[in-house]
Amino acid sequence: MAYSGKNVKICASHAGLTLGEDGATHQILEDIGLMKMLPGMTVINTCDYNQTKAATIAIADYEGPVYLRFGRPKVANFTPADQNFQIGKAVQLLEGNDVTIIATGHLVWEALQAAETLNESGIKADVINIHTIKPLDDEAILKSVKKTGCVVTAEEHNFLGGLGESVARLLSTKQPAPQEFIATQDTFGESGTPEQLMDKYGLNASAIVRAVEKVIARK
Repeated sequence: MAYSGKNVKICASHAGLTLGEDGATHQILEDIGLMKMLPGMTVINTCDYNQTKAATIAIADYEGPVYLRFGRPKVANFTPADQNFQIGKAVQLLEGNDVTIIATGHLVWEALQAAETLNESGIKADVINIHTIKPLDDEAILKSVKKTGCVVTAEEHNFLGGLGESVARLLSTKQPAPQEFIATQDTFGESGTPEQLMDKYGLNASAIVRAVEKVIARK
């Protein structure tokens, strides 16, 4: 597909730990890295039902190979039903000056919850929804991190090869800044409820809050 630039779309459900009780053999945590390594492959990871619907319509009109990733469980549906989904363009959800939180997929909602908790302690977060991991919206990321001076990336994926790694590559060459990673740490998953697994592997709002406190101390 990628080598010949075929106009084929792969829509992959049941991604990440939130597949739950089916366990490690069914919980893919490597797919973003695998797919973004393919030259010419567009990689999209949506955060809720409305965004998934909008992305599906957008990739149908897009010429070229695309990998669209989404999960199985019912999650908060918080993005606009009539949104204009632009491939490769980040969505600014909240604005702040203290820290940049860049999230994708199910972790976008958790990032918003974390930002609400942080706000109570006087920490104002820029929250950015990166639905397109490749091509990455370099401009949006650099603009935010230049303002805040530090970043936390959050994803339901291995920290090797995922969104956080792409952000780190960008920042190392364009805007060096402290970064903390919310992701699985080079491990397989296990059986459990989605909530139990997200808590154990540190993929929730409370883990993001702790990472923000840690990265701000590094500025």
